[in-house]
Amino acid sequence: MSDAVIVGAVRTPVGRRKGSLASVHPVDLSAHVLRALAERTGLDPAQVDDVFWGCVSQVGEQSWNIARNAVLAAGWPESVPGTTLDRQCGSSQQALHFAAATVLSGQADLVVAGGVESMTRVPMGSSVAGGMPFSDQLRARYRGVEGFADDAPLPFNQGVGAELIAQRWRLSRTQLDEFALASHEKAAAAQDAGAFDPELAAVPLADGGKFAADEGIRRETSLEKLGELATPFRADGVVTAGSASQISDGAAALAVTTSDWASRHGLRPLARIHTAVVAADDPVTMLTAPIPATAKALRRAGLGIEEIGVYEVNEAFAPVPLAWLAETEADPERLNPRGGAIALGHPLGGSGARIMTTMLQHMRDNGIRYGLQTMCEGGGMANATIVELV
Repeated sequence: MSDAVIVGAVRTPVGRRKGSLASVHPVDLSAHVLRALAERTGLDPAQVDDVFWGCVSQVGEQSWNIARNAVLAAGWPESVPGTTLDRQCGSSQQALHFAAATVLSGQADLVVAGGVESMTRVPMGSSVAGGMPFSDQLRARYRGVEGFADDAPLPFNQGVGAELIAQRWRLSRTQLDEFALASHEKAAAAQDAGAFDPELAAVPLADGGKFAADEGIRRETSLEKLGELATPFRADGVVTAGSASQISDGAAALAVTTSDWASRHGLRPLARIHTAVVAADDPVTMLTAPIPATAKALRRAGLGIEEIGVYEVNEAFAPVPLAWLAETEADPERLNPRGGAIALGHPLGGSGARIMTTMLQHMRDNGIRYGLQTMCEGGGMANATIVELV
């Protein structure tokens, strides 16, 4: 039986909110990585059967099926379709799962999966302006649950969820700040070593320059500086802006096909998609689903956590990967070895593909057979993906 394989992976550098990518329309940002993917892999865009594109805030510049608009802006043939999907922060990781299932089922030969978010141009929460997504029946189900703010427009709050995780796993402010600092230090070391360079597609800017490097890394930060930050979610809390992911702009793309089709068309597989699952957990705490998703993925893969050489657990908030470590008993040295969203940023709909691109490069650089990626998602969900180097 043929396998689903990734034959190309590329991403933009991640920009800070109102930073270097603020002037770039999210359609054009998406188109840029599509073109870069085709150039680097040698794939013929005319052979792409579909484009699955993750995007969370699908309003304004990111509305009207940004996947299709990106295909057209990239100059790809009009025969290439595209669809946009939303599984919150895991949208482009889910796009990868759908792409793998589609090629394995024989419905398509070559699919591009990825995503984008311009959180500068389309601020988080923009899609709520037109109406309330939480009905009276939904509110009634969770009324009275700790952390559920029934009197708030958005009663499910990720920051409060992060505080609940810290409370449940007894994570201190110092532990969270130390984790955040380590994320910046690892990302800075990787950037200095040129580890990110092969996965990046520098973005041309209107002033004639190019945006070529992730700009969220804070080299000047310290435990002292992190310790001075306020705790916005609870007065006596432990989570700060410093131990949370950054608001960011960016895009990433992955090319997915079968091993047989890749061989016939001269495309070199980077990794096979070994196992892909999704799980769900308590939507009030919201951010704990990576734990059952990881267990589900390992069970289906027939692997133990010790057999995985690298883990990428999205750093939405520092308590998320720390609780994950505590429950899985994974090796902390294998976790987010090149930093995570605290340092690199979290362009919502593009993060799943960004993380996969970075993990694949790390696996190739270090000869790691298995890698596992998981990330928490709004509504208390999580995707988990195990890939195997080929």
